[in-house]
Amino acid sequence: MLCGKLRCPIVAKAQSLAKSSLQITSPHIQGSTPPGVFVGRIGYPKVCIGPMVPPYRGDTEILDTPEFWVGKGIQEIIDYRFALIRGKVRANVYDARGGGRLLDVLQELAMGKRPVDAEAVLTRVPNKVITLSGETQPFGPSAPLRSFRTSDVSVDRRIEGAFYDRDLTAADAVVELYNDDVLVTRIQRAFSVGMFGFQKRRKLVPTRWSITAVDSILSLELIDRIKQHNTIDEYRVYYFENLDNRFVAILMPEQWSFEWIEAWFPGTTWNPDERISAPAMMGDWEPYRGRTTYPDVGGCYYSCRLAVAERLNQERRQASALVLREIHPGYILPVGVWNVRESIRRTMQQEPHKFDNFQAALGFAQTKLTIPLRKWIITSELLKRALFQKKITEFAA
Repeated sequence: MLCGKLRCPIVAKAQSLAKSSLQITSPHIQGSTPPGVFVGRIGYPKVCIGPMVPPYRGDTEILDTPEFWVGKGIQEIIDYRFALIRGKVRANVYDARGGGRLLDVLQELAMGKRPVDAEAVLTRVPNKVITLSGETQPFGPSAPLRSFRTSDVSVDRRIEGAFYDRDLTAADAVVELYNDDVLVTRIQRAFSVGMFGFQKRRKLVPTRWSITAVDSILSLELIDRIKQHNTIDEYRVYYFENLDNRFVAILMPEQWSFEWIEAWFPGTTWNPDERISAPAMMGDWEPYRGRTTYPDVGGCYYSCRLAVAERLNQERRQASALVLREIHPGYILPVGVWNVRESIRRTMQQEPHKFDNFQAALGFAQTKLTIPLRKWIITSELLKRALFQKKITEFAA
């Protein structure tokens, strides 16, 4: 490919859109929404909102439920996203405090526990314009929405309860639903359409921001819990591959700290020039007391932090966590931060390799990675501290 990638992301998008477009010949869309809702961010605080509906009926839950996507091919995932047609209406984010006919329907959809038959009438046939970039996350055709209606929605009583509790903070609602085993994706969906928090403070949250907000809220809650527990007794290394991404997680028997580092190989989204021989590496970290600024690597930091904290919380143990990600050219375009959360969840479910010392753990981790250890050390704060700083306990000994 001229772009340097093994498979052109533009072609992949076009192939997927062609499959969907075969069924889109009218502005009148009938299908089963997963359920899916969307809140845009362009023009904030006046944003586009609306439902996402495929042009067919049936069990469509998988189209908007990333928890089910690990193990699927990248073309399948793109197909899921492009199957969903977005109807758009402009709204003010503060409309969540007073409601409105469309917003009421979207909030009811966000409470749905199974796909719902829906009918969307658009002002025109959805546009089939392909964005000439492989950098954007895949989204399906869209058009302004004229009218929208659904069949009866079978609501999840847990989400409904949080919605009607106007004295519950948004953060507390998120944590309560998570504790009640509601999927993170469903919590994020309801969060985005302004369903949580004190009534006078509710507002719509762009979908992209709601994903990061929920991952952040939940991971902070779990970190507070694991800080109450003893540290693990050994060094552990976990490994997993997905979508030509390699994930290595190293847990150390120390109090909580966390670091996430990404390495984008030449020919990938954030390092497209194959004339550059070195991977583009970036990362962020936090000590025991946490961080106060938004990480440069973006929302994937919080997605990874949540997955690691979940594992430690399940064990009722504490550790310092270093997570490394190599992104190879087969990852033709970013599919969303869900890929990090769900892949790290799967990583932490693997049987770890255990070691008595850090050098042995690091040596094993190196066998799973392409990039030499010295380059990870240059980027990593936790590796520098582990290798070059003596701890107070060592002096005391």
